[in-house]
Amino acid sequence: MALDEAGTLSLVPQTHADRAFASIEHAIVTGEFQPGTRLGEETLAARYGISRGPLREALRRLEGRGLVVRLPHAGVRVVALDRQDLIELYEIRANLEGLACRLAAQRTTDVELTALEALLHEHATDARVRSGESYFQEHGAFDFHFAVAALSKSRRLEQLLCHDYYSLTRLFRFHTSHKPDRALRAYDDHLRICAALRDRDGELAEMLMRRHVEAARRELEAMDLPGRPA
Repeated sequence: MALDEAGTLSLVPQTHADRAFASIEHAIVTGEFQPGTRLGEETLAARYGISRGPLREALRRLEGRGLVVRLPHAGVRVVALDRQDLIELYEIRANLEGLACRLAAQRTTDVELTALEALLHEHATDARVRSGESYFQEHGAFDFHFAVAALSKSRRLEQLLCHDYYSLTRLFRFHTSHKPDRALRAYDDHLRICAALRDRDGELAEMLMRRHVEAARRELEAMDLPGRPA
């Protein structure tokens, strides 16, 4: 599963570059490739069984998403984000995702809200969510935050949330999603946001989403994240 260059969901990546992008992004987000890790083309090409051309395209896309950086004489490396990066990203998230909720409350249809509720019900069937072990949602349309952004029906806002900032957001969300005391609270937050959308209460939905994102930021700031300077 991957996002194409337009930020839309593709259930099955269609090209070698798409598949390499999705695989490397997953490895970065889940911590398999740690911050600062050098991503050598020869090693990656052998690992994923692709030629250099599609691999370079995938790396360029990852660079555009902010997940890798090109350093002089050091090649391509996984980005290492500091405390200020974290604060700035979550300030942006709180504002943009709050706005997405406000717009979704005004613009989404009853049928679309029913689909969003069904999505949360599907999340609840995951044994890891029920036990409070973790709550890391799958990529794209299976992600509650992604779905809400799409329901805002704002093309530019969806571009920012589902494309420009999406991978970096998932990089941080992976860490909080595996905190046992965070998983159930996050799921309950989603239920309350969904209920506010159903009531067409954009002000409440926006406030709940802002609080949800800000709570995640506080959790992250208290954690010792790999590769993140104190």
